[in-house]
Amino acid sequence: MRVELISENQYESLIDLLLELHSYYNENSAPNRRVVREHLLNNILAPTSPLQLVVAINGDGVVVGFAAISLTYSLVEPSPEKNRQVQLKELFVHSTQRGHGIGKAILAWIARYAIDSGCCRIDWPVKHNNIAGISFYESLGAELVVERLSYRLSGTSLKKLASRL
Repeated sequence: MRVELISENQYESLIDLLLELHSYYNENSAPNRRVVREHLLNNILAPTSPLQLVVAINGDGVVVGFAAISLTYSLVEPSPEKNRQVQLKELFVHSTQRGHGIGKAILAWIARYAIDSGCCRIDWPVKHNNIAGISFYESLGAELVVERLSYRLSGTSLKKLASRL
């Protein structure tokens, strides 16, 4: 297995994994492969996208895990040793490949990338009921940031607030 930034010849097997990811978060829902491909190419991998995709590739060249990351700067910490960070948007490993070190290899790659890019930390959200994921992250030395909460505006609330302008 190897871990690297995605290349064009890996797009199709990544699409397979994105379909699985969608099903993981949305039970009883199957997105259209064409729609997922268009989203990947036109949005996630677009030149204006802040995301970079890190993939784990098995010996057959198939994507078996991936992470979406972006580099960001702190607005509250201007010192050079603390002002740059990696934001991990998603980490996902194929269901049949979990427990084989793939997630750890991806996060190790991201940690090296963070250090090489002058970043002082990696931050990410995790669902509160993802017990296996939380245990995995803590086994790597990650710490729960208890002073942070996650909020979301969507649907009617989003439209209502936007109409105030």
